[in-house]
Amino acid sequence: MASIPDPSQLAQGRMLSVTQSILAMMGLCFVVMLVAIDQTVVGTAMPNIVAELNGFELYAWVATSYLLTSVITVPIFGRLGDFYGRRRFVVVSIILFTVASVLCGMAQSMMQLVLARALQGVAGGMLVGTAFACIPDLFPDPRVRLRWQVMMSTAFGIANGIGPFLGGLLTEQYGWRSVFYVNLPIGLLSLYFVYRYLPLIRHFRQDSVRLDWQGALLLMLGLGCVQLLVELLPQYGASTFMVLLGVVSLAAFVALAHWEQRAAEPLLPPALFANPAQLALLLMSAGLGFILFSLLFYGPLLLQGGLGLRPQTAGLLITPLVVFITVGSIINGRVVTRLARPNIMLYLGLVLLALACTGMVFMDKTVSHWLFVVYAMAGGTGIGFVMPNLTVFSQEIVARSMLGIATAMLQSMRMVGGMLGTAVVGTLVTYQYGEGIRARLEQLPADLGNTLEDPQLLMSAAQQAQFLELAGQQGQSGQMWLGVARDSLTHAVNIGMAITLVLIVWCFYWVRKVPPIRFGRMAESSQ
Repeated sequence: MASIPDPSQLAQGRMLSVTQSILAMMGLCFVVMLVAIDQTVVGTAMPNIVAELNGFELYAWVATSYLLTSVITVPIFGRLGDFYGRRRFVVVSIILFTVASVLCGMAQSMMQLVLARALQGVAGGMLVGTAFACIPDLFPDPRVRLRWQVMMSTAFGIANGIGPFLGGLLTEQYGWRSVFYVNLPIGLLSLYFVYRYLPLIRHFRQDSVRLDWQGALLLMLGLGCVQLLVELLPQYGASTFMVLLGVVSLAAFVALAHWEQRAAEPLLPPALFANPAQLALLLMSAGLGFILFSLLFYGPLLLQGGLGLRPQTAGLLITPLVVFITVGSIINGRVVTRLARPNIMLYLGLVLLALACTGMVFMDKTVSHWLFVVYAMAGGTGIGFVMPNLTVFSQEIVARSMLGIATAMLQSMRMVGGMLGTAVVGTLVTYQYGEGIRARLEQLPADLGNTLEDPQLLMSAAQQAQFLELAGQQGQSGQMWLGVARDSLTHAVNIGMAITLVLIVWCFYWVRKVPPIRFGRMAESSQ
C-alpha cells in the first residue's frame, strides 16, 4: 500500500518517484476509463434496450437517474475527501460502481434498469468527486499537472474512442446486457492500482465533519421535481399536479439557498457562488453538460431510430465525437499554458461546438455520413478545448481549502446540466414525434397508426417485421410508412438539438465573465 506523504511536500510532484507517479496515475486512468466507457456505451445501446424492455417513456430516465444521484454525491464526497483523504472513497466507489453495473446488466424491466442506474450514479458521483481531485493533490504545479494529465486525456480518449463502437459491437453480437458487464474487468484493474499505489493525502486533519444531509435532501427534492415537471408537462399540461410540482421545486430551492447560508459545512458553499469568476465557470459547466449529454444520448437515437442505421454503424459515426474530446484536450494541454490569454481557448471551443450543433440540427437522411463525422470531430474538439480548462481555471481561482469542493462542484454542475439536457431534449423529441406522426396517419387503419405512434418500433427489428406483415395484409406499404416514421423522428431530434444552440449562446455570455487567468498561483501558494 502506498505511503502517506505530507501534501506540503508534494509541490511539483517531488515526493513521488516517477514510477510511483505512473502507477498511481494508471489507477486513476482506469477509473476515468470506467466512467467514460459506461457513459459512451450506454447511449449507443439505448435504442436496443428500449426495444427489448419496452418503456420508451423512460428513455431519458436511464441517463437522468444516474445524473440525479451523482449530483448529490459529487459535492458530498468532494468535501469528505478534503478532510479524510480521497483514496478510501475512490476504492469504495469502484466496488459499488462495478456491483451496480452487474445489476444494470441483470435488469428485467426499464424500471429495474433505472433504479440500478441510480445506484450506479451514487458510485459515479463518489468517483468524480474524489478521483479527479486527486490529480491537483499529487501535482500542485499546473504546468506539471497538465503534463501528467496527458495520461488522463489518453485514457479518456481510449475509452471514448472504443466506447461507442464497442457499445454497438457488443449490442449487435452479444446483446445490450454485455455493455454493462464490460465494466467488470476495468473495475478490477482500477481497484488493484488505486488500492496498491495511490497515496492517501489529507490536506486537513479534523476529528469529525458535519455532513450537510439537509442540503442534500433539499437539492434532491428540487432537482427531482424539476425532472418530473419537464418529463410530465407534455402529458398533463398546466394541471394541478404540474403546478404543485413547480411550487415544491421552487420552495425546495429557496429553502436550500437559505439553509446553505447557515450550514456549518454547506453542500454548496455560498463562497463559490459569491465569486463572479467561479460562478461563471460553474454555469458554463452546466451548459456544457447539457450539450454533451444531449449529443451522447440523442445522437445514437437519430442515427439508429431516425436514419435506420445498425448499432455498430451508429457507434462508428459517434466515435469521432468522443475521440476528439481527447484530441482537443491534448492540444489544449500543450498550448494553453503558453498563451498570453489562455481564456481564448474557451471562445475557440464554443465556436467549434456551435458549428457541430448547427450541423446536428439540419442532419437528415440526405446528409452524407462523412459530413456527420466532420460535425462530430468539430464538436469533440470544442468540448476538449472547454471542459479541461473549466477545471484548471477554477483551481487557479479558488483558495486551496476549497480545492476539492470547487473541483467537485464543476463536475456536479455538469451533471445537473446533463440531467436537464437529457430531460428537456427527450421531452421535446417525444412531443414533436407524437405531433408529427399523428398529423400524417389519418389515412391509416387505427391499429397500424397506433403502432407507428410508438417510436420504440423504429428500434426493434422484430417489431418492424411484424408491422410490415400486418401492413401487407391490409394492403398498405409498410416500408413507406416506416420511412414516414423515421422522418418524423429525425425532425423531432433536430428540434430537440436546436436547444443546444441556445445553451451555447448562454455559455458565450458567461465566458465573458471569466477574468484573465495567470497560471502558477497554486504552485506558488504551495511552496
